[in-house]
Amino acid sequence: MKAGIAGLWVALGCAIGSMVWAQPREFPVRPVRLVVPVPPGGSLDVMSRIVSPKWGEILGQNVIIDYRPGANTIVGSENADGYTLLINTLPFVVNPSLYPKLPFDTERDFAPVSLLGASPFVLVAHPSLPVKTVKDLIALAKAHPGKLNYASAGNGSNLHVAAEFFKNLTGTNIVHVPYGGGGPALIAILNGEAGISFLSLVATTGHIASGRMRALGITTAKRSKVAPQLPTIAEQGVAGYDFSAWFGVYAPVATPAPVIKTLNDTMTRALRDPVLADLAAHLKAELALWAKVVKSAGLRID
Repeated sequence: MKAGIAGLWVALGCAIGSMVWAQPREFPVRPVRLVVPVPPGGSLDVMSRIVSPKWGEILGQNVIIDYRPGANTIVGSENADGYTLLINTLPFVVNPSLYPKLPFDTERDFAPVSLLGASPFVLVAHPSLPVKTVKDLIALAKAHPGKLNYASAGNGSNLHVAAEFFKNLTGTNIVHVPYGGGGPALIAILNGEAGISFLSLVATTGHIASGRMRALGITTAKRSKVAPQLPTIAEQGVAGYDFSAWFGVYAPVATPAPVIKTLNDTMTRALRDPVLADLAAHLKAELALWAKVVKSAGLRID
């Protein structure tokens, strides 16, 4: 994997060096690629597919989704330039605390383009698990420490951090089973390979309605307007639990300011929200927050 990552890094440097930025007002003159550093099926993929058509329409060029999964979004995060952008979420700010070495620096090497928004997750269980509420789950986990398991999208992923945050606050011992993305983790719940998971509300709504998985609670501090019938995890006795997945688009830090502005302006228009430009401050705050969470949970990947 190291050779592949090094190759991507060299290719990125060549691509940036070969670009002609003398007239940034002409940007974009060809289609833009949006690198999704996870497999299809997860919340990051869903967000990308929702945003890309409208953004491309306003840009005047197609926005092509390019899946580059691997190493908890690290592989995809290395492959971005003015025409190849990166969409990422929580692993982008968790990885600096989780991995001893990264081939890039999140703050130094990337320029924020736009914050797309945030999405709640939902704690779900396979119907065979004898739990209907968060309190039921906590009681079961404490009665059988190390016997229950949860599916995640991989080490350091949204799903992993959400579950470890839950375990930390509840004092439970639930075994982590990492999968290669949110889609595979969802399938693991549907197939009964894993007992519980923290999955995106968008990806699970249909399965919850059909009874193929059971919703135990929403991860945000307040109930979701999309599914107001779902109680929050916090209101079921886990004080302080508040988790959501945010989504941001990035470009290499060397990308000229006029190009960043064009990308940001068009994305803001696509989302019909003029407030979505403060990704830099959000990134800094999230890096500090999740460094504390990772340290507290004792997480480390060598």
